Amino acid sequence: MIVTSTAHGAAPPKPFYMQLYFQVLFGVILGVALGHFAPDFAVLFKPMGDAFIKIVKMMIVPVVFCTIVIGIATVGGDQSIGKTLLKAMALFYVLTIIALATGLVAVEVIKPGAGMHIPASSIDPSEVARYAKNAKPLDYIDVLLHIIPQSFFTPFAEGEVLPVLFIAIITGFGLRRAGNAGKAFLGGLESFSAALFTAFGFLMKLAPFGAFGAIAFIIAKNGIKSVGNLGLLIVTFYVASLFFVFVVLAVLTRLHGFSLWKLLRYIREELLVVLGTSSTEPVLPAMLYKLEKLGCSKGAVGLTLPLGYSFNLDGTAIYLTLASVFLAQAMDIQLTQWQILSMIFVMLLTSKGAAGVTGSGFAALVATLAAMPDTVPVAGVVIIAGIDRFMSEARALTSLCSNAVACVVVAIWEGACDKAVLKRELDGGYVAVTDPIPQGVQAA
Repeated sequence: MIVTSTAHGAAPPKPFYMQLYFQVLFGVILGVALGHFAPDFAVLFKPMGDAFIKIVKMMIVPVVFCTIVIGIATVGGDQSIGKTLLKAMALFYVLTIIALATGLVAVEVIKPGAGMHIPASSIDPSEVARYAKNAKPLDYIDVLLHIIPQSFFTPFAEGEVLPVLFIAIITGFGLRRAGNAGKAFLGGLESFSAALFTAFGFLMKLAPFGAFGAIAFIIAKNGIKSVGNLGLLIVTFYVASLFFVFVVLAVLTRLHGFSLWKLLRYIREELLVVLGTSSTEPVLPAMLYKLEKLGCSKGAVGLTLPLGYSFNLDGTAIYLTLASVFLAQAMDIQLTQWQILSMIFVMLLTSKGAAGVTGSGFAALVATLAAMPDTVPVAGVVIIAGIDRFMSEARALTSLCSNAVACVVVAIWEGACDKAVLKRELDGGYVAVTDPIPQGVQAA
């Protein structure tokens, strides 16, 4: 763990134009302008966004592995780790159910699809087949078995977080039982972890370029005008997402003695990177680092946050109920209460199967409708395919906010959060993950 100090004598804060959050915001604005006014030129910058995401994603697996192994090997008892996992999963499912209900209420109140009268027979069958072929059968057993990798090193090569989480937990418990024999390996892992976070800090300086390239391509490819008549759907989704973040999550943070607004300000750089890339994966290492700096123990952060990236995608949950009912409204399909409840039950699985990458929410929607052909035809996804990209940013941002809050809350529940550090960090200055490591930093 990298421990930094905000004590007196620390370096003065950088000018605003030198701060990463300002540079990323400038890159996003510049990308939107270029994509709108020069779309043919803007599409050439797509590789810039793709390269940034690939560069950062290559760091995710080793960072997650080191964080979890060190956390399990150095803190708490075996029973406390099991309790942390159970409490985290319980919180994730409660938040997911609230998110599903939020999307459902928003679409039923605003009714963005009412009056569109689109017959399913008018949709191009070839387009339907293109989306439906990506839908996979839903099977809890397959999902659980997928967590167990083919070999110890397979998930490191494939970059899959959940199998790495599984391996890291086993390795962490092994180090706990190895005693003195495992201290040399643990010490090396701690040093390697410190080096990874330092290297990641340098890589994050590329975030403005990545956000610029990604958003320029999105606007150039889809065009702001493509929103058209489906604008009310986008507005409805953003309203539902804002309600979930600033009402549901705000209540949760207030009940646990910290400020949602200050937390969002603390992770503003990561929020802007997610806004530009429409993916939460590039900021996972930075989020692990910052949540530890907030006073949460390495063990609590290492277990809760990576787990949340697969099991607490509340932005996707809001999208699933909202988009499904919107399609029913657009195609004049009357859903019964039993059908809606059945869809919500299925969405509790499909929302968990969506990884924190671009377009996963849309894939989860296809999987949901394909699993329930007696509700809304999967053909309906063609209606919103063109504007789905404009909602992916809100999906990712909502999920990131929810996971940040959940991580702090679980740490507080477990007594693994130093509230004095939490208050100090949220109230005042902190060393950004991109800043050079000051003298006196220790690896713990």
